[in-house]
Amino acid sequence: MERLIYELTLYGMKNGLIDEDDKIYTVNKLMEFFGLSDINTETENSVTEVRELHLILEDIMKLASETGLLPADATITEKDLFDTKVMGLITPPPSSVRRMWNEKLKESSKAATDFYYSFSKATNYIRTDRIIKDERWSTDTEFGKIDISINLSKPEKDPRDIAKAGQAKKSGYPACLLCKENEGYAGTATHPARQNHRIIPIKLCGEDYYLQYSPYVYYNEHCIIFNAEHTPMKIDKAVMKKLLSFVGQFPHYTAGSNADLPIVGGSILSHDHFQGGNYEFAMVRAPYEKEFTISGYEDIRAGIIKWPLSTIRLRGRDSEKIAELSDRILSKWRAYTDKNAFIFSETDGVPHNTITPIARMRDGEYEIDLVLRNNITTDEHPMGVYHPHKEYHHIKKENIGLIEVMGLAILPARLKTELGLIEDMIRSIAASSLNSSLSEAEISSLKDSLYANEKTKSHADWVISFISDYNLKNADIHKILQDEVGKVFSKVLECAGVYKCSEEGRASFMKFINTI
Repeated sequence: MERLIYELTLYGMKNGLIDEDDKIYTVNKLMEFFGLSDINTETENSVTEVRELHLILEDIMKLASETGLLPADATITEKDLFDTKVMGLITPPPSSVRRMWNEKLKESSKAATDFYYSFSKATNYIRTDRIIKDERWSTDTEFGKIDISINLSKPEKDPRDIAKAGQAKKSGYPACLLCKENEGYAGTATHPARQNHRIIPIKLCGEDYYLQYSPYVYYNEHCIIFNAEHTPMKIDKAVMKKLLSFVGQFPHYTAGSNADLPIVGGSILSHDHFQGGNYEFAMVRAPYEKEFTISGYEDIRAGIIKWPLSTIRLRGRDSEKIAELSDRILSKWRAYTDKNAFIFSETDGVPHNTITPIARMRDGEYEIDLVLRNNITTDEHPMGVYHPHKEYHHIKKENIGLIEVMGLAILPARLKTELGLIEDMIRSIAASSLNSSLSEAEISSLKDSLYANEKTKSHADWVISFISDYNLKNADIHKILQDEVGKVFSKVLECAGVYKCSEEGRASFMKFINTI
């Protein structure tokens, strides 16, 4: 343990978490934590190289298990609580981090976010060793390249953790995972530890917000901008202004908000927040398909973009006028009904229409995408008419939130195993086939194999629908499956579009545009 204490201290110094003046103090704090009253200072001289952080922490937890500090059969949650507590001992206090941020901010907003992102990874708040497990690829579709990912970074819940969480006493502190009170919080069986978590105060239109990164970044510099107060999400003019204010301050970042209604909204509707990051989403590359002019806003470029979700793009130099027009469109949409297009603003007093707004800077101008959303349900589509339809649930069943609206699929971890099994089945039959494409008998055999396996049967009809289109001799079956998954996700996004990408759909879309 002595060697690990010095190695972790050296890691902290090399990554800017510990100053030279704080070295002895840090060693003593780590000794106290691990129950040591004595240490051989000569050990420090033998520690000259530092391994990757997750390897240091794994060795620390192994020794902690042997000494009883950590249960020998510790669950993932118990290990996360433990190693986060360890990292909290070498993470600078909020005041120091904010001073470093402000110094970098004098240079540029990008220098500040570069520092903060590196810091968040160095403290293990962003667990990079888990994130690299995610699978990612791009697929060509009629809407351009769409990005696909299988989320493997979030570990599956251990049944023992689930049981403990069920027995745990419910607490109202912190009120949610986004609240500022998470900074430094020790965590529980039902709430992640945050001793290594530091947040950055920012101002949006004179209001107090905080900036942090997502612990499981879904894309480069995936950040969260959250209200200092625990207040519900609401899409209104103020939100449009704040998003534009944020990208004005951080022009290298995109910023958007999930919608404020269930089904089409985010997972945390109880706390006002936005998401952003330094990443070019597929949606950004979508061109204007049809442009129009709104009276009184002639200096703002407006139009429908070529994208599966029904999206209005506004662009100009005056952020205040863009916010005004965005609010005007939002107000019109909230009250809009077109029975022929199956758009209902409300049923039985329950509102259905809202917007997912996304802001960015482009060539020195403000740009905002307003994605029209509707959460109505029917007997045929109980999970939502403008939600992934049942025939696509084998790939994607969950809500289409902000990140996916922008063209990055976050697909469930189960797909890695399921697609791997499908790949093996196709490869096996293709290897024994005498033809470049499968015969009817071979396709029938593949279908039987798919249906016989519990993990692949939901995919059987999908696989059979495309497999005869490919020459499988020496083919990259892995890529074939990736591309077909991408095509399904493109269809999923079309499901979420309130107006379809057809002549009839565009006519109905323009009918709404003409009311603005």
